[in-house]
Amino acid sequence: MTVGIMQVTDNLHAFIWKSHTENNCNTYLINGTTPILLDPGHVHLFDHVLRSLDTVDLALDDLGVILCTHAHPDHIEAVEKNIPSSALIAIHQADWEMIRAMEPQLLGMGLRLENVNPDFFVTEGTLDIGGTRLHVFHTPGHSPGSVCYYWPHHKVLFTGDLIFKEGLGRTDLPGGSSTQLKESILRMAALDIEWILPGHGEIIQGADAVRRNFEQLESFYFMYI
Repeated sequence: MTVGIMQVTDNLHAFIWKSHTENNCNTYLINGTTPILLDPGHVHLFDHVLRSLDTVDLALDDLGVILCTHAHPDHIEAVEKNIPSSALIAIHQADWEMIRAMEPQLLGMGLRLENVNPDFFVTEGTLDIGGTRLHVFHTPGHSPGSVCYYWPHHKVLFTGDLIFKEGLGRTDLPGGSSTQLKESILRMAALDIEWILPGHGEIIQGADAVRRNFEQLESFYFMYI
């Protein structure tokens, strides 16, 4: 089995990608009044999201908003063929500009930008979706328009590829910056967090575990970027 389905808190489900042979991101569902899907992943691996949605009695047509933490194909590509037109797609403008500049290369990979065109851009601040209030933080470093979404009601931080359990995002891809990545991580470390839901790998649960992970990143991993 390449995916683990976990109910994190009330109305929050994690679809954790577990394959060691194919890269794909974790996908998360906030099943509120307006269901929100975060980071749909690769097109050819999207069946696992469909099966996971089915376990909570949802279909694609039930989704209201698709939030992407950044615009790398392993996080956004499934928007192209598998997200219904009724769902609104959102990313940060800086990442949209980045992938528009890379359009010739992306076409060679089979990704057509007109099929992932965002309906709106997220910006730093509060985002209210059907009564679910998220705080959006612009956290560049892995990419120019990477964002983290913080759900204060459950003290949950969706980090995308900013940080992982015992790891941090790459900075050697287009638009990456080690300096910005460190600054973004330190900003997020100041939040009151009980859950870190990363773009890849295991979830981090508990304030003490979250704190230790941030401390490890700063004391050890920072020296390598």
